[in-house]
Amino acid sequence: MSEEMRRDQRVFLLGEEVAQYNGAYKVSRGMLDEFGPKRIIDTPISESGFAGMAIGAAMRGLRPICEFMSWSFSLVAADPILNNAPKMLYMSGGQFGCPIVFRGNDGAGGQLGSTHSWCVEGLFSNVPGLKMVIPSNPYEAKGLLKTAIRDDDPVFFLESERMLGDKGEVPEEEYLIPFGKANVVRQGTDCTLLSWGRPVNFAVDAAEELAKEGLSCEVIDGRTIRPLDLETIVRSVKKTNRLVVIDQSWSFGSPGSEVASQVHAACFDDLDNHVHRVHSHDVPAPYAANLEQEMLPNARRICEAVRSCCYVA
Repeated sequence: MSEEMRRDQRVFLLGEEVAQYNGAYKVSRGMLDEFGPKRIIDTPISESGFAGMAIGAAMRGLRPICEFMSWSFSLVAADPILNNAPKMLYMSGGQFGCPIVFRGNDGAGGQLGSTHSWCVEGLFSNVPGLKMVIPSNPYEAKGLLKTAIRDDDPVFFLESERMLGDKGEVPEEEYLIPFGKANVVRQGTDCTLLSWGRPVNFAVDAAEELAKEGLSCEVIDGRTIRPLDLETIVRSVKKTNRLVVIDQSWSFGSPGSEVASQVHAACFDDLDNHVHRVHSHDVPAPYAANLEQEMLPNARRICEAVRSCCYVA
């Protein structure tokens, strides 16, 4: 964010506790000192209010980064972020764009309870006019966020509170990661594993475990749900003839179900088994740590799905 704010004076950050407190998770540490209170703006606890304000600023030519402390709280702002921002370009006949990034923590895993643990992918990815990004590691997060800030459409940038402390190699020089271009993080021949965000790491763990059993899994980091890189997915499935989708949202009406539908249509003659899916169980997120971890996709459940898909279960 700081790099893009230095590059473009139109970029600013607003949200709860982003300034004086350096962000609820210290993501904006030091930014108030560098950019001042006109560009790092603390807001009242009113997601609908400050999301609407940010959308208005975007319509007037600025490039806001609107931080929700949790995507669970974005539900309070459903009208401005779903009924206004993604539709503005269409409703105005191209007169008003809405170059805005909505970002914050998505999903369960931190024992925050049911109301603070929403995976909003299934709710929001249905809406045309927006883009949805879910980074899986620090390198991906930087490149994808820079692309999001420069994009002329509303971008929903879904982070994970469980990954904010992750470390990895991140170049100091500028780089961008394009939307709609999935990344094959591990080559394989027996089964394709597709995921986004934190579960990509579970898929890699599962692939390493399955390799000990003689099963070779190709792992794809989808990076973006909207746009979806169906081309890379189909190419992999035509090679492996099997697909397991790992999606941390609930299964009904989810990105995982949409991918399964599209792959069945595109690869009907190539599939040796139906597309298998690993989702969060169809219950509100539990508070107890052991129950919460069992609700979410994990390496064990992915391994079970792959064995079933490969007829070795």
